[in-house]
Order: sequence, then C-alpha cells, then structure tokens
Amino acid sequence: MEMDDTFSNNSNNRTFEDVLSAHMSRRSVIVGGLATAALSFFGGSVANAATPKGQIEAATRRVAKNPKIAFTSIPLQSSAMPTIAPEYTYSVLAPWREKLDGSGKSYPIAGFTAEQQEDSVGIGHDGMWYFGDEKSGLLCLNHEYGVTQHIMGKSVPQSLEDVRLSQAAHGMSVIKIENTAKGWKIAKSDKNRRIHVNTPMVFTGPAAKSDLLKNAAGNPVQGTVNNCANGHTPWGTYLTCEENFNGYFGATSSTWKASAEQARYGFSAAGFGYDWHKFDARFDLSNPGYVNEINRFGWVVEVDPNDPKSKPAKRTALGRVKHEGAEVVEGKNGRVVVYMGDDERFDYVYKFVSKQPWKKAIAAGKSPLDEGTLYVAKFNEDGSGNWLELSTANPALAGWSLDKILVNTRLAADLAGATKMDRPEWITTAADGYQYVTLTNNTQRGTTGKAGVDKANPTAVNTYGHIVRWLDGDNNVGTTFSWEIFALAKDVADGSGQMFGSPDGIWGDDDGRVFVLTDGEQPGKNNDQLLVANAATRQFSRLFTGVKGCEVTGITVTPNRKTMFVNLQHPGDGDPRLTNFPAPYSGIGGPVPRDCTIVITRKNGGIVGT
Repeated sequence: MEMDDTFSNNSNNRTFEDVLSAHMSRRSVIVGGLATAALSFFGGSVANAATPKGQIEAATRRVAKNPKIAFTSIPLQSSAMPTIAPEYTYSVLAPWREKLDGSGKSYPIAGFTAEQQEDSVGIGHDGMWYFGDEKSGLLCLNHEYGVTQHIMGKSVPQSLEDVRLSQAAHGMSVIKIENTAKGWKIAKSDKNRRIHVNTPMVFTGPAAKSDLLKNAAGNPVQGTVNNCANGHTPWGTYLTCEENFNGYFGATSSTWKASAEQARYGFSAAGFGYDWHKFDARFDLSNPGYVNEINRFGWVVEVDPNDPKSKPAKRTALGRVKHEGAEVVEGKNGRVVVYMGDDERFDYVYKFVSKQPWKKAIAAGKSPLDEGTLYVAKFNEDGSGNWLELSTANPALAGWSLDKILVNTRLAADLAGATKMDRPEWITTAADGYQYVTLTNNTQRGTTGKAGVDKANPTAVNTYGHIVRWLDGDNNVGTTFSWEIFALAKDVADGSGQMFGSPDGIWGDDDGRVFVLTDGEQPGKNNDQLLVANAATRQFSRLFTGVKGCEVTGITVTPNRKTMFVNLQHPGDGDPRLTNFPAPYSGIGGPVPRDCTIVITRKNGGIVGT
C-alpha cells in the first residue's frame, strides 16, 4: 500500500466513528478478557444486539469454527532480516529483476533498462493469487509501486527512457512456478508475462464507450498502475486493482487547477514526485489532448492468466475509486458479488452484484462483471447497514448518467449518503460467512474539523486501526447487512503488550482462521508482520515478521494449504543501510534490497496457521 496523504472527501456524510460512537452508547459494552490477556474485544452480547431483526436466525446458523492455532507466537522484531515461528521455515521466490525465462538469473541494477524490466519481475510485490496444484501453477503477482531512487538510483527521472523504466516496474507479473527439489522456483513457460503501464488494455461494461474515457489525442487504452490488492473469480481469472493512480500524474503548466472531480480523486500538480508528466504527455494534467487519461485509471482489471495473448479488461461496472481489492463470492442463485474498499481517509466500502448467474453469463460469452448493480455501504447506529444503489434509479443521483456514476463513483457515493470509513483496505470472506474489512488507520481523527474520539476509538489520533466484519443479507445479494467490531488493534495484546497496528492484508481460510498482514505503525516502531487470528475466540498469534522499512502483504496458498506465499514490499524502503534482503545484511550498505515473495511452510508438513 502506497500511502497517499491527501484527504479529498469533504462531503457531509457521517463518519464511521460517529456511527460507532452512537451505536455503542446505546448498549452496554462487555469487554471480554482472555485468560492469557491476549485480547480485549466486544463480546457476544454486543454482536447479538447489533444484528437487525430478521437476520438473527441466519446469524445464529453460522456457527464459528474454532480452529487449531498451536505454533509459538514470536515477539515483535526490528531486525534487518525476517523472523518466523520456530515450527515454520521460509524461502525466497521471484525477487525484483529476476528474469521470466526460468533461468533463475537476474538483471543487474547497474545499467538496468526498461526493456529488461519488461522481461523480469517487477517491484512493489503486493496482492497475488496462485492458480495451480501442490507441484506447479501460475502465480499472478501485483507490483504496486517503486520509487525512482530505488529503481534507478536517482531521485527523479531525467529522460523518457527513465520514465519507461519506472513504468515497466509497475503493473503485475504472471509467472509459472514449480516446487522443485531445491524449493519453489520460476519455471520457463510461454504464459510468463509482464503487464505494465504501457500494455494494451480494453474497457468493457456500461461506461466502456463513454466520452469520459476518450482523449482528443486519440491514444489507445494502455496500462495499469499502482496495483495493490486483488481478487480471483470462480471462472479462473485474476483481478488486479488500481489504487493510488492519482500520484503518477502532474502538471507542466503553472496555471493548471484541479476541477472538483479531479480534486475528489486527489490529483495535484506535483503528484507523488514520479515526474512522468514531464516526459510522457499521457500523464500531464495540463495537456488538453489527454484530459481524460486520468479517467482510464482507478479500475478493477481482469486478467486471464492462461491466455498470454488476451488483453486485460478494465471492468467499468465495478466503478472507479482507489481500489484496494476485489473479494469475489458466489451469492444467491449463482450470482457473483464483489466487495471492494476505497483506501483513503473517510472513504467508502462498495459491493457489486452481477445481473445473472456467472455460469449463465460465461456460457453466453459474456463477462459476469459487465452487467449488474454497484452499491456503497451505509453503517447504521443500531448495528444494521444498508447497501445504497449507485445507479440512475437512485433519486439522490437525479440527472446523472450511468457512465458518469461509474467514472466519478466517489462523488456519486457522496451524494448517496455513504458512511465515511477509516481507510478501507482488504476484504475477505471467512469460514463463518462474514466479510471482514481492515480499516488500517486514520491519523486525522480528532484533529480540527474531523470526527472526535468515541468509545470504540478512544484516542484522538487512530494510529493503529481496527477490523470490522459484517453479515450480508439474502445470501450476499441483498441490500441490508449487520456489522460489528472484530478487533481494535490498540487492544489486541500479548504477554509483552500490544501486538500490531495498521491492519492491511486479510484472508480467511476454510477452518476459521483469519490471517492479518500489516503495513504501517507497529508497536515500538517494530517491523510489519503476519498474524493468525481465531475468528471464534479473536485470539491472535504472530507467525512472521518482515524486515526494517518493509510492508508484509499479499497472501495466497496452494490448494492443500501446506504452502503459503506472502510478499515483502519495499524492504528497507529501498535503503541498503537498513537491509539488503534477500541478501544477507552487511550492516554498511551492500546490495540494494529487493521486493520478493516469501514461501512459508510448516516443518512437519502441516497446514499453515496450525
């Protein structure tokens, strides 16, 4: 997750903190303490009280599993190398710059070119999914971002070639991997490919032919950028999600000013300092020929990993926001439901429900993601919630066309009355049938003009974040839901104190475990980490910690769940004085650190998380 310090939601919609404060003040709060002092949380009576009438019976039918979590929870770490629970071991796979030809060799960073980057693993490893068995398969791997200094050893690009190198480092990889006698390795395959900022794309769905996606320059649709979290579909495709795309644009003209629509998405003349706009007109906000190029980013992009000749498809029916991920579930009558978070302070949670069963759509040669209804979430004080329709049928959007709603989804959600959340990150569906969303932090809480403290968030600045879960109505396709707090990070403790902060990645396994990955402020300024929680007891254990300056992110498993893959993103923030990972730490500089995938297995061959 690349942090965007902008704040663009100036609507009068209620914040989640506001709703939660009112909700909790109406009920007595039971703080359940585990005998090991592992966790404080809101107990069962609150959860029951939060369940709207008509859903109580459905909720009680979903009996939470009580899975085994027996590994040794390790202490927090601040080291230059990773640490893992003693029952486990890890290895490294697919580091940045490794060639896609299966040779196991990497391009050197000295003289690294855009062409070489297009032929090797990108930087900024993030969301991913594995399509295969225990021996081999395809790994789809996002490359969220890499700063210019890390990629090419200079603070800003100095030529179009420099920009092309930076652009080629972003996007995603599709790589075949094999479990060999020496561990998991990239294998040679004609399906290995890079998808980056200059890869041909196609728009589909209701807004595909909108004038809002056309440029006077007539340039073709190209590229995907800031690919953060992800999803996967029952028909075997991968969803890569574009998050902080605004930061790659800038203005060469000093007279450029952001429109209301541009400001709502956080565009600025300087961007994040990538300076692509100085050499590539596509990213120049002040160039009239490319005025709608910004609208071509911020989408969920569907990729067929098995067809390297296919064009990735930007599915406009899912709306345009800073997509953190796309959690896909099969709902009532085989319709697909996609849950999505918009990762910015005080932004929203969304869902999409397909018009028809996915198998019927596929059989007819249609994408299930091109026809359906987009909703945004409103959290109510009584623990209930409503999915507010974002379509021309909503009176709050009178005068809006559907393509305008889908291209300017944030503004439409403002008008619909959605609840402001604390940076919605990943969403997962756990074994208990609930959706879990990580709300990573919101350091603006309690500051001037922003929401104040409440019983669920007692500090003036929410440094550590929390996790909310909900039970969706009518087998996920309905317009109501019930919600509760799963965990407040500041209250989750082990024997030495608080366990984690800034929850980001999240995934639930079939046995009732919830895996949480972090990115941001950790207790004691320690390294980011991977934790395992029991969804029934809400007890957390620490399985793995990363290296200084990194994010621990991305999560997927083999079908038998005996191998888990997670990512270390921007180790050392690219600074070899902090870490040289995956090379051994030299302590004085040494090799530039490389983003990579971590392969985690249990020494006794058991399921990861046990």
